[in-house]
Amino acid sequence: MAFPLIQPHGGTLINRLLTDVARDSARDCAPTLVQVPLTDTNLADLEMIATGALSPLTGFMGEADYKSVVHSLRLANGLPWTIPVTLAVSADLAAQIKIGDQVALVENGNALALLNVAEKYHYDREAEAQHVYRTTETAHPGVARLYKQGDVLLAGDIDVIDLPARTSTEFADLRYTPTESRRIFAERGWRRIVGFQTRNPIHRAHEYIQKSALEIVDGLLLHPLVGETKADDIPADIRIESYKAILDVYYPQTRVLLGVFPAAMRYAGPREAIFHAIARKNYGCSHFIVGRDHAGVGKYYGTYDAHYIFDEFTPEEIGITPLFFEHTFYCKQCGGVVSLKTCPHDSSHHVTLSGTQVREILARGDLLPTEFTRPEVSRVLMRAVRERIS
Repeated sequence: MAFPLIQPHGGTLINRLLTDVARDSARDCAPTLVQVPLTDTNLADLEMIATGALSPLTGFMGEADYKSVVHSLRLANGLPWTIPVTLAVSADLAAQIKIGDQVALVENGNALALLNVAEKYHYDREAEAQHVYRTTETAHPGVARLYKQGDVLLAGDIDVIDLPARTSTEFADLRYTPTESRRIFAERGWRRIVGFQTRNPIHRAHEYIQKSALEIVDGLLLHPLVGETKADDIPADIRIESYKAILDVYYPQTRVLLGVFPAAMRYAGPREAIFHAIARKNYGCSHFIVGRDHAGVGKYYGTYDAHYIFDEFTPEEIGITPLFFEHTFYCKQCGGVVSLKTCPHDSSHHVTLSGTQVREILARGDLLPTEFTRPEVSRVLMRAVRERIS
């Protein structure tokens, strides 16, 4: 008996990809329109709006939705939503555009989509920074990006001619759309699927959390983010290689799907945890893992603030079920990976490494402790560090 998967956020899986005659017509029309260049974050948002990963959004947010999301964690209609998805342009470019116009959204001069301009409006950067990121400091990468963008936001539905160029060159075999992931889940007979978000190479604590979650669901969507990240984050191709290095050996093949998540990182901590959960709901996940300092950076968020924010919504509003995990690590005394909830021993027995320590060990040509990560992953990371140094 086939069981229905979880409903998309808002009830309908959005598809803004044009086909056939409509696509040809839009492509012909695009060169005659005002050209609006897209940033890396815009490109990621466009791909996710087009394929339904950001359902129920059909385009870039209007002012009512924007203000409601910033101040109330909801769209104007009351549906939970925590991250503004907007398109900023310079005041000079905005002056060339009238409400009701169509404009072409372009990547390196190539028109990817048409935006039907329903609104253009000014916004308060400091208010967005304080509410979304909890700081106005430009040391925060999300705030720095916000302060560099244009002064005017364009809003309206998008009609997508082509997805960004990266979709055919970067991880094309792993770039499942929500429609495709839902089809795979159904074909495999999975009813309950847990999504795992990461922007880091996999280590033993991740493995422990994933396998713990697998005990209560049918399948795992291992869904590393491959959009724009900080310059000092491990590159996406290295991270993907590290996941592939252990999946065949340490995971049941019939219960794991490795796919990539095209989003750009906002580093918005608690708000981004909700954003990531809603997106995975659109991909068909019924459960979502929320770990320690989810989507955090620096000292801007409390260790478990990404857990607490879920209390601001009812389970029915969010729809997807969060699985909360505390800090996990290898304990020599326990003889395995444990968490603060299950380990009675002090930190002298714990195997934990900072990012700096990891880089120093790898740069020396040494494998990381097996209690911290699998040797297969260490070898991938060691090779990457050596190539960067050379």
